[in-house]
Amino acid sequence: MGIVKTVEALAIAQEQDIDLVEVAPNAKPPVCRLMDYGKFLYEAQKRERGARKSQAKVEIKEIRLRPKTGEHDINFKLRDARRFLERGAKVKVRIRFRGREITHPEVAKELMTRIADELGDVAEIEKRPSMEGMTMLMILTPNNP
Repeated sequence: MGIVKTVEALAIAQEQDIDLVEVAPNAKPPVCRLMDYGKFLYEAQKRERGARKSQAKVEIKEIRLRPKTGEHDINFKLRDARRFLERGAKVKVRIRFRGREITHPEVAKELMTRIADELGDVAEIEKRPSMEGMTMLMILTPNNP
């Protein structure tokens, strides 16, 4: 259509029973469009809902251990972690220290290394083991086939 004065554009919009919507207010001259604004908002919301549905939600599962956790319990937790990773979830491995256990972080570091090695076929390390207060954390993410 070309450049039309505001009064004329409003008259056309009222005549066609639609809305005059300002699309680019900072342009010289400002750009407006004739449209059904309610329908436009509805379709925008519908597109947004569709985009949210197709988004992949990454689940984070957590496995908690202690430096003195027994061998059988560690194997049990490793089996759980493997199952989580195979389903596509990330796994946060947390080793909690209590009391004087904090003076031997190397024990937890060895345990973290063992866990990463044993799950190496299904996972890769996203965040290396690091201390956060009285806990040591490591995040494993599933391998992409």
